[in-house]
Amino acid sequence: MGQKVNPISFRLGNTLSWKSRWYADGAAYASTLLEDYRIRRALKDKLSGAGVVTIGIERSPSALTIILHVAKPGVVIGKGGSNLEEVKKVVERLVNVSKSKKDRVKIDLKVEEVQQPDLSAKLVAERITNQLQKRFPHRRAVSQALEKAMQAGAKGIKIELSGRIGGAEIGRREKYSEGSVPTQTLRAKIDYYQAPIPTRSGYVGLKVWIYTGDAVE
Repeated sequence: MGQKVNPISFRLGNTLSWKSRWYADGAAYASTLLEDYRIRRALKDKLSGAGVVTIGIERSPSALTIILHVAKPGVVIGKGGSNLEEVKKVVERLVNVSKSKKDRVKIDLKVEEVQQPDLSAKLVAERITNQLQKRFPHRRAVSQALEKAMQAGAKGIKIELSGRIGGAEIGRREKYSEGSVPTQTLRAKIDYYQAPIPTRSGYVGLKVWIYTGDAVE
């Protein structure tokens, strides 16, 4: 069998950068990494309706910058920026609540809109997840995702389902693709996302690859 590698981690340091960009030494590394995890989990729960794609975190000794890539920036910002202040308070409680006044860091939130939601593997996977949970026919849901991605400008898209698809008695794996997805080409820009789908008959595994072209060297 071939050795399967996550397409995102496979390209880190080559065509992709890390989602967390900071340096911590010794014992501080574990606590800082755990803080990043808690921040991401809290923001995903808070902004579940905003179509969050990625959450980038950059740190300096006196500041914490969070870059939110979302499909619906209006949901994050709110009327007059009111919701953005609530989001900042959530991060403040996680980061500064146990620190003395001199050790507190400045929180800076940046919101960037995802221009093509149909080219985001995470958003495509979330749409398919919602459809399958509502007992939508899986082949039709996948077919619509393939069509929308190609119309949005993708060079190729691949979707894989595994488990008791459609409530079948015996689990199986189904693969669907359109165009080409060169997973072994490092310069290829491939967005990838995987997620379990809780259905009435059990969990169904979902994987989505979207190829949008080669990185400019």
